[in-house]
Amino acid sequence: MATKMLKVANTIARALPTAKNVPVTAAMLNKRWQSTSFKEALLNVPETKVSTLNNGFRIATEDSGAPTCTVGLWINAGSRYENDQNNGVAHFLEHMIFKGTSKRSQTDLELEVENMGAHLNAYTSREQTVYYAKCFSKDLEKAVEILADITQNSTLGEKEIERERGVILREMQEVDTNLQEVVFDHLHATAYQGTQLGRTILGPTENIMSLKRDDLVAYIKEHYKGNRMVLAGAGGVDHQKLTELGEKYFGKLGTGYETALPVLYPTRYTGSDVSCPSTVFFQDNKMCSETTNQMPKFFHWFQKMRLCTNITDFEVERAKRLLKTNLLLQLDGTTPICEDIGRQMLCYDRRIPLDEMEARISALSGDDVRRTCYQYIYDKCPAVAAVGPIEGLNDYNRLRSSMYWLRK
Repeated sequence: MATKMLKVANTIARALPTAKNVPVTAAMLNKRWQSTSFKEALLNVPETKVSTLNNGFRIATEDSGAPTCTVGLWINAGSRYENDQNNGVAHFLEHMIFKGTSKRSQTDLELEVENMGAHLNAYTSREQTVYYAKCFSKDLEKAVEILADITQNSTLGEKEIERERGVILREMQEVDTNLQEVVFDHLHATAYQGTQLGRTILGPTENIMSLKRDDLVAYIKEHYKGNRMVLAGAGGVDHQKLTELGEKYFGKLGTGYETALPVLYPTRYTGSDVSCPSTVFFQDNKMCSETTNQMPKFFHWFQKMRLCTNITDFEVERAKRLLKTNLLLQLDGTTPICEDIGRQMLCYDRRIPLDEMEARISALSGDDVRRTCYQYIYDKCPAVAAVGPIEGLNDYNRLRSSMYWLRK
């Protein structure tokens, strides 16, 4: 905790005109916090600039003047846009996108990125697919050109597809040993059963074995549209320059659809539970026994309805201060800032300024928290997922009955 506080204090110090690049020591910490408000720390935070091309393609930047930058392509397409037959195709495509283009082989691509001293990566979520590069600011155009090439000109070779099936299957095996990944997949499956959000990102094994090149090409044609993309940049990124690069490399992307417009069906929440006994995660019998014995106590304290009824104003104020601190901590570096820009542009069609977020947090009261929790948590059916030694897991009806208090 002390390290995190020093880290955010240094972030604030760099934002202040009177304390740029001045390291903050533990001895200075309390005094600095007393003299510097969160609002003052935001005075020199660069604004987020946004431009839109004729095809709906958006460019959003935060220019800090740093010698390095992160630039990425955020696409409004993830596993939520799949169906039962092609579930896993977005993640499969993420793997294939780096296997060579019509002008670069996989080796050429890797050497070019390495020679730039850059870092090229990607990830797929239920809502979005992201391809991004971290590089020197002077290499911004090279990075943008590579992002355009891999997303528009990938060869998606048959041999590479067959080879990648094994890679993805091994990744699935690794995920299956990660308790947190597995339990959240189960939680989505039970909470959003029968909807697009209930599927996994990697997809089922049978799909990984059956997906073909045509499936990957079809997904690109259907979803990689100019009006569903954001080119985000953070660090040493001049907005006008990145806008020109966006026009040069993405300006010809289409917005029309060859078939029917993709439909994003609304989600449907279902209060329910799912459990999966497993010995993979708990080989230690002692730990297994302790975990099982602690389950009833955990749920007892976890389900106490204080948030909905009598949480104190002091606790709310303390939580607000912690949240403001975390807002700065999570934006430490060009990559998390770039990610924040791209994600918010897709979700909200703008990036919410930090001072606006600070004002929203400051305006919250204990009554607001209690009222919101009472509306959405109190006496509602929970979604419960459990993996591992589940012998001590409470019956769902008992868990449901604990979502309210019986008062005499």
